[in-house]
Amino acid sequence: MRKTLLFTLVLALLGAVAIARKAPADARQEVENLERQRFAAQVSKDYAFLEKVFADDLIYTHASGKQNGKSDYIQSIRDGKSQYDKIDVEAINVRVYAGGKTAVVNGTILITLPPKADGQPNLAHLKYVVVQVKDKKKGWQVVLWQSQKLAS
Repeated sequence: MRKTLLFTLVLALLGAVAIARKAPADARQEVENLERQRFAAQVSKDYAFLEKVFADDLIYTHASGKQNGKSDYIQSIRDGKSQYDKIDVEAINVRVYAGGKTAVVNGTILITLPPKADGQPNLAHLKYVVVQVKDKKKGWQVVLWQSQKLAS
């Protein structure tokens, strides 16, 4: 009886450890997928998706240093001030903290913007950092974006 109880406790503990290890890996993949979907939504102007994934207290700092909140940034896309023809993810790294409730993402992207006035390609090569937190009701929310231009 005692051996059976001990064996059951050990199995339960091993199961809990396995679940704990799996959760961050699942969260990493979920956040990476959401990042890629968000970039696609910025290109396609999917405002409903952007409203969902950007936290109400979002701080969005552009490579130029200009800073927006959630409503200002989404409005800038609507107004054509922030235009994206294409966003290519070159590298992405997701680290998960706080038991799968917080994620820090960093990477590099190449943004194709509308052509310059002379017809020449207009590209922005950026490195960036994103912080996401998982809200019980809303799911993963982008609370911080900061980017910086890479040297040409």
